[in-house]
Amino acid sequence: MVKKALILAGGKGTRISSISNNIPKPMVQLAGKPVLEYQVEWCVKNGIEEIILIVNHLSNYITEYFKNGSDFGIKISYYHEETPLGTVGGVKALEDQIDSTFLVLYGDVVFDIALDRLLKFHKAKSSDGTLVIHPNDHPYDSDLVEVNSDDKITNVFPKPHNVLENYRNLVNAALYVFEPVVLNHLQKGVKADFGKEIFPKLFKELNLFGYCTPEYLKDMGTPDRWEHVSKDIESGKVARRNLNHKQKAIFLDRDGVLNLDTDLIHRPEDFQLYPYTAETLQKINKSDYLSIVVTNQSVIARNLTDLDGLANIHKKMETDLGQAHAYVDDIYFCPHHPDGGFPGENKAFKMDCDCRKPKPGMLLEAAEKYNIDLSQSFIIGDAERDIIAGHKAGVTTLAVRTGKGFEKASFQPDYFFANFEDAGNYILDDPFKEAAEEIVSQIDKKPFSIFIGGNARSGKSTLSKRLESQLEKVGKTFLKISLDHWILPAESRENEKGVLSNFQVEKLKSDLSDFYENKNIVAPGYAVHPSFKKTSIEYQYRGEDVIIVEGVIALAVEEWRELADLKVFKWLDEIERRKRFVNFYEWKGLNSQEIVALYESRKNLEYDFIDKDHIFADILIK
Repeated sequence: MVKKALILAGGKGTRISSISNNIPKPMVQLAGKPVLEYQVEWCVKNGIEEIILIVNHLSNYITEYFKNGSDFGIKISYYHEETPLGTVGGVKALEDQIDSTFLVLYGDVVFDIALDRLLKFHKAKSSDGTLVIHPNDHPYDSDLVEVNSDDKITNVFPKPHNVLENYRNLVNAALYVFEPVVLNHLQKGVKADFGKEIFPKLFKELNLFGYCTPEYLKDMGTPDRWEHVSKDIESGKVARRNLNHKQKAIFLDRDGVLNLDTDLIHRPEDFQLYPYTAETLQKINKSDYLSIVVTNQSVIARNLTDLDGLANIHKKMETDLGQAHAYVDDIYFCPHHPDGGFPGENKAFKMDCDCRKPKPGMLLEAAEKYNIDLSQSFIIGDAERDIIAGHKAGVTTLAVRTGKGFEKASFQPDYFFANFEDAGNYILDDPFKEAAEEIVSQIDKKPFSIFIGGNARSGKSTLSKRLESQLEKVGKTFLKISLDHWILPAESRENEKGVLSNFQVEKLKSDLSDFYENKNIVAPGYAVHPSFKKTSIEYQYRGEDVIIVEGVIALAVEEWRELADLKVFKWLDEIERRKRFVNFYEWKGLNSQEIVALYESRKNLEYDFIDKDHIFADILIK
């Protein structure tokens, strides 16, 4: 148990002078309280018995506010620095008052971390000094550290950094757990800074470890950061990020999702982010979701590179992202490959492991470390193994058409999107939330039939899947019938006269009639991609609360409309539709000329025809 915390509270706050108005930086108000008060409250909550405030600049504002701490439920005393001695001087001066593990906090940092987890880590590592570290959106102007696979600090990089080098985004977050032995390595009366002068030497002399956490830790030292931190306090985000609360995560495959997949990337120079990756990660970073990479890297087992080589690739990724004000919260990788016996392989990594996707090992390990609620989390991947791993872990699965493009897959994802940008935006924006709630509010009997129509690529399938989530949330069972399973294969379409001619319409009419007479029906099935296997689908009503019938022609036939209790039309403007159309048929292997010709044909025979169906809808969703 740690009983004492030293808080460096002598900052002048020159960068935030427009807000501080001639008060000490730790007394700047955030959401109605001084920054320092949040730290005092955190200490009280976590069982700290005594705080020593190291003060200098305009210290009377601090001493008059906190006094002896009795009003805050804790003992507070003060050390007045006559001459500012950096972050180190005041700590060294208090050496005779310290005889056990203690904390050092910087008075301008807003944070809420699980101290019990930090101390458990510190003790398990037999650490002399533990630095709390984390990724942030400005690593280029932060003090950085490097750790090995055991979290031991192996290097320290004070700012400014060598612009020709790549670095892990592991920022010194200015919160330390020290053993008294650290004090023996500090000089009394000498001005020094922990980040710049002490840690670059100390990691070579003592056992220093880095405790990496995605919890909330931000300094509020500029007007812009002050504004963001204020909003995060008011929204509750600061408290929600404490790892004693359940977290949500977006797990990310790497190659083909975040970066171009040039096949078995084993050199940093071959790593190239997609143009939209950093911006999408920025949105995730600002959300309540953690961003965690889970990637198979058999390049190690194949002996194309080693662990250091892979680390250099990830340094390149984190540096490129950091320069664009984005980051990932953690990176998990599997270096193994189950198949052995190949020339030049690294036999130490040839094994059937628990971490290689499609096994869910990496996701489960991250969930344990970061207290993640998998049922509220997602995975975005470009291959079937990503989706299977996500399914086994119990997260919602999203496939993208970049990279491997989810080709040669039989296990289908929950959602399908063009790329990481579209997938990420869907998770974060939840664009169909209100529509799904409105649809569910209309349900007034059992079974209740919802027919969802709209043009191809308009988002009908995504809407229907979001509707399924809403039905689960309110405890209603459902059965979804996808009309795509009655599409004729392209080679069987003798003469396309319109969209209806692309479907086995007569069989579909008969099957839907039978279904609503409680008979089993079997849809022929349709392979949406040339590499997919066509399989028939059996549908049988088993007493579900809701029946969802979704497809392009769901509202196009009068007798089907009469079966619907609620008719929904998903509309999309032509500019966005054309964009999605091009992406979809590029994924299917068509060239640009073929895509243009096909679009013009579809516009005349399908799109204009289906657009008219919106007049039959009870709910029109744009």
